[in-house]
Amino acid sequence: MKKTIVFLSLVFSITTFSQEKLDEVKIVTKKKGLQKSLTKVTNTTVVTSKELLKAACCNLAESFETNPSIDVNFADALTGTKQIKMLGLTSPYLMITEENIPSVRGASQAYGLSFTPGTWVESIQITKGAGSVVNGYESISGQINTELIKPMKDIPFFLNAYGSTDSRFELNTHFNKKISDKWATSLYVHGNTRVSKNDMNDDGFLDNPLAKQINLVNRWQYANPETGWVSFINFKYMNDEKQTGEIDFDKKRDKGTTNFWSSEINTERFDFASKIGYVFKDMPYQSIGFQNAFSNHNQQSYFGLNNYNIKQQSYYSNIIFNSIIDNTINKFSTGVNFTYDNYSEFVNTFDVSRTDNSAGAFFEYTYDNNDKFSLILGGRLDYHNRLGVFITPRLHARYNPWEKGVVRFSIGRGKRAANIFAENQQFFASSRVFSILDTGGKIYGLNPEIAWNYGMSLTQNFKLFGKSADATVDFYRTDFQNQAIVDVLQSPQQVLFYDLKGKSFANSLQLDFNIELIKHFNLRTAYKYYDIETDYLSGNFQRPLQAKHRLFANLEFETHIIEKGKQWKFDYTINWLGKQQLPITSSNPEIDRLPTFSPSFAVMNAQITRTFSSTFEMYVGGENIGNYRQKKAVLGSNNPFGSTFDTSIVFAPVFGQMYYAGLRFKIK
Repeated sequence: MKKTIVFLSLVFSITTFSQEKLDEVKIVTKKKGLQKSLTKVTNTTVVTSKELLKAACCNLAESFETNPSIDVNFADALTGTKQIKMLGLTSPYLMITEENIPSVRGASQAYGLSFTPGTWVESIQITKGAGSVVNGYESISGQINTELIKPMKDIPFFLNAYGSTDSRFELNTHFNKKISDKWATSLYVHGNTRVSKNDMNDDGFLDNPLAKQINLVNRWQYANPETGWVSFINFKYMNDEKQTGEIDFDKKRDKGTTNFWSSEINTERFDFASKIGYVFKDMPYQSIGFQNAFSNHNQQSYFGLNNYNIKQQSYYSNIIFNSIIDNTINKFSTGVNFTYDNYSEFVNTFDVSRTDNSAGAFFEYTYDNNDKFSLILGGRLDYHNRLGVFITPRLHARYNPWEKGVVRFSIGRGKRAANIFAENQQFFASSRVFSILDTGGKIYGLNPEIAWNYGMSLTQNFKLFGKSADATVDFYRTDFQNQAIVDVLQSPQQVLFYDLKGKSFANSLQLDFNIELIKHFNLRTAYKYYDIETDYLSGNFQRPLQAKHRLFANLEFETHIIEKGKQWKFDYTINWLGKQQLPITSSNPEIDRLPTFSPSFAVMNAQITRTFSSTFEMYVGGENIGNYRQKKAVLGSNNPFGSTFDTSIVFAPVFGQMYYAGLRFKIK
């Protein structure tokens, strides 16, 4: 049995730091929705399935509302897309993986988080700072890894139905079959739609898009503890359609004209992934794993008279070998990986297609002493046809100076190619003219982004008035050696792209305090301070649409479980955001101007769940129940084909109050 546990750790965490992770996930799942370990080397928060049930987590992008480590914002005023940030930096600076295979990247950066339904997720691991070299060289501010439900652990049937006052309806069904003691398979079917037009702020534009999505995954798992072999095979298909714009638009009549402004974003995606691993007989500390993943992502879209089409075909392969040096305190991981990306990309009539490929080798040493001190030192050497040959060093350390206290430190370098059009699609829904000012680089004329991230954190668990509590303070700084600058401060009619000329940095300070007020009644709080400055052509400014100060609080209460699993669950979350610097609009006519800074505001969410038995529960909830709305979300809405039209300057909710209800049913 010992061999099986270690090997499952390899397969589920095949590109994480060490084999300790899966054991910790098993432990914390029984305790809290969010859990931090005192012995793990990295600053990692595990989000369990229990936490994901506390809000309307319809997809992965909506799974972080109750997590203080992640900031969730709307990307624009039309698509309803939620954008996440960590350490004050947007998601392209995060390594986002699914079962430790890169997932949201390239063409899928803008909308990819909405392509994973929340009911598929078993847990999420959020790591601040530079990630492991095993996972690649692109991570700068952190890593988010999603673990899907495993067929061997799943129940025969699960049903989730959801509906909301913004006319969004969802249905999730899970079917699972254990074919034998070694084989199991699951089929997950997800569908969602939004059927009604809503314009709560009376600007003539839809607050949320009309949409429909069908999403399927078929998973196979093989496990043989006697021989040490384990494998996973996944097939996924997704089709997503969105239509937004003016209320009176008719796509059959008005598409391609200036009668009414509208946008359609249609995405079709196919994924195949496989993992196979082996634990050496009589050596449970030594294993080898082989991962392969192929994806075909095709987005066809237009935004008014702007057309943007991108197709990305990707292949990823990774071989990793884990073993020890003399004893299990000294461990290492080494291997090679290969990535291929073929982009067919068209911005209006401009063809910016390209092919990227990279190959690299990595080595990571772990000194794992659970008593006091642990260390992870890693490096990798890569060749990329556009980024050249480069080295990526990373270091993580943990020290327990006293009881129930831990200090962590990390430093690491990241390098990436910025996909400036795919990552900034919100600007297509505006009158802004795209201009690339540099031409000497190999990525749209720009050079690769390079940054160093270093940080430190202190966590202390203690008793306060006899109640369990913990406090954490962490500070991270990201220094860019080069950055693809997205400049909307020069003119409201332009978005400029150019290489960094000067300095750009992001400082992030976060203070957490959590306490169990009474039995089953928990309070979670956080304060975050961001100092993010960049040298633009017009001077040094704070990063637009980024609050310097944020406050977070979450209250959760559960009643005692009575006969047959009956229980009440209550959850309340408030997020307060301070003022944000807004893009320059001073040259616009007065009616289409915004102030230099946005006002501060708060957003409140709540949910009540009634569990009737271990197999059936219902829930109701509300988002933005204080009904705060941005007053002017679409600039130039009275003339959307004019020079002041802009839907990208969104600092607050557009829709207002939203209430929802749903049910969950299981056959065990």
